[in-house]
Order: sequence, then C-alpha cells, then structure tokens
Amino acid sequence: MLSSLKVELCVIIAAATAIAFGMAWLLLKFGWNGWIAMPLTLVVALGITYFFSRGLIAPLRQMRDAANAMADGDYTVRVNLATDSSDEIGRLARAFNEMAEELQHADQMRLDMIANVSHELRTPVSALQAMVENMADGVTEPSPANLESILDQTHRLSDLIAFLLDLSRMEAGAASLNVEEFDFREFLDETIKPLEIADAGHAHDILLQADEGIRIEGDQDRLRQLFTNIIANAIKHSADGTTVLVEVHERTNQGMVVTNVVNFGSQIPLAERSDIFRRFVRGRTGPGTESGGTGLGLSIARWAAQLHGGTVRVVDDPRGVDFEVCLPKYHIAES
Repeated sequence: MLSSLKVELCVIIAAATAIAFGMAWLLLKFGWNGWIAMPLTLVVALGITYFFSRGLIAPLRQMRDAANAMADGDYTVRVNLATDSSDEIGRLARAFNEMAEELQHADQMRLDMIANVSHELRTPVSALQAMVENMADGVTEPSPANLESILDQTHRLSDLIAFLLDLSRMEAGAASLNVEEFDFREFLDETIKPLEIADAGHAHDILLQADEGIRIEGDQDRLRQLFTNIIANAIKHSADGTTVLVEVHERTNQGMVVTNVVNFGSQIPLAERSDIFRRFVRGRTGPGTESGGTGLGLSIARWAAQLHGGTVRVVDDPRGVDFEVCLPKYHIAES
C-alpha cells in the first residue's frame, strides 16, 4: 500500500495512460481506423481510471454516510474501509473513527449525567418536601435540629447548582479572573476548615504541610473551587479515620507552586488517570461515601487550574493516590 494519495493517483493515471498507448498501438498495427481506435482507447483509459479511483475514494463515501448518520444522532457508526492504509485517506479514516468514538463517549456521559443529576436533585428535594410538609401539618416541630436538616439539604442543592453553573461556564469558555496576590498557606487553611466541619463523623485528619510566606497570584474563588474539589475527592475516597495530606512546595527555578494532595488508599490504575478528569465520569464509591458524585468536580478543578496556566494530574506515589496541582506563582495575562 502506497503512503501518499498523490502517488496512488499518479500510479493510476500512469497505468491507464500506458495501457491506452499500448492498446492504440496494437489497434493501429492491426489496421484499425484511427477515428475508431482513438475513441475506443480513450474509453478504455477512462474506464480503468474510474474503476481504480472508485475503490480509492470508497472510504470518503463511507465517511459521508457516517457523518449523515451522526448528524441524526447515531454515534455508533464507524468507517471500516482504508483504516489499515497509510495514505492520507487512511489517516483521515482513523481520525474520523477516533472522533466518532469520542462523540459516542461524550453522548453516553451526557445521558449518564442527566440521570445522575436527576437522582442527586430528587433526593434533597424529596427530603425537603417531606420535612416541610411534616412541619406544616404539625407532625414535627420547627426545632433547631429539624431546621438544621433542612439547611443541609439546601446546601446539597446549592452545591449541585453551582456545579452545573460551572459546567455552563466551561462550555462557554468563560475565563474571567479576579487576580490578586495572597498568602497561599493561609488560603489553603481557610479552604480546609469548611471541609473538616463537613467531614464530621468520618474522623478524617487533613494535614497541611506548607512553608510560611509562599505568596501567589490568582483568583481566590476559582482556586478555592479547585482545591475544595481535589481535597473533597481525596476525603471521599479515604477510609474513615485516615489522613489526607496536603503538601506545598515551590519550584523556584520554574516559578511554580506545587501542591500534592495525597490520600493513603489504593492506587488509581495508570489507564484511568486521564479519564477521571473527563466531564460526567463518576469515580468509584469510596469508604464512607454514598455516591460517586455528579462527575463534574475533577473536571472543574482541571478547568480552574488551566485558567491560571496550571495543571492537575495524578502522579506516582508509593504512599497512595497523589493529585499534583502545579500553578504559576505569578499570573500571566492573556494577550
């Protein structure tokens, strides 16, 4: 198989031309009239070119049909022809199949996300409805404990709505940042405190190890989303009574501040480390948790890091699962 479509076309044209010349020579040699021999030779040459070129562009026709099917919502179609070819059409066919697979995955994740969000919404709404109806009917008193339960359910709703709003910003490419300089250790300490309060009953110990005086430029609200989602994810997948370690150090030669969030549990397989940051991908249920979540937390964390020119990834660590967040010390405004 030739590696270039241009070379293949040249070979077809050259072969058709050679056959046409040979046929014309034979016909004239055997006494055929030139007005008959030349049109017949031209028809044969065009037929040969059409026959071989039809097979050459068959994958393009299949891609056209597949694109039409995908436009109608069928993402299972694939191009079966020319995927072993090394020419431009073969590479295009393989790229098309990869795109179709990604679209099929995104569509399935979208459907799963609708089901997940519906479930997540139904639980607090049903609980709120039941509690408020009981109070309205006089079955229960509006005591501080009952009002606290109602407040907890409204917090769940608020968090879910915030996730969905962040998702819409991600889709729209919104990147507005309120950049300011702040003390990074104090920022993380303030971020961790609400998580410790919310963790009551599971006895996780969030241990912060960061040098004093590390300052960074960024949007505190967006970065708080980032670290809240990463640390909350580590807590969710840690056994009760264990420690979640938050380590911070500077890479002064690179102008980066690196934060490692480590939970001392089972490792994430290498093949799954990139998938967990995809939207709507729900993690495995961890000890002490009831749900894998909405599948948006880690994707929002990565989005917030990218807004600051940073990265979030899972790195090898013999102690357990290690999420490494790298952020530039100084914000670089986009031109």
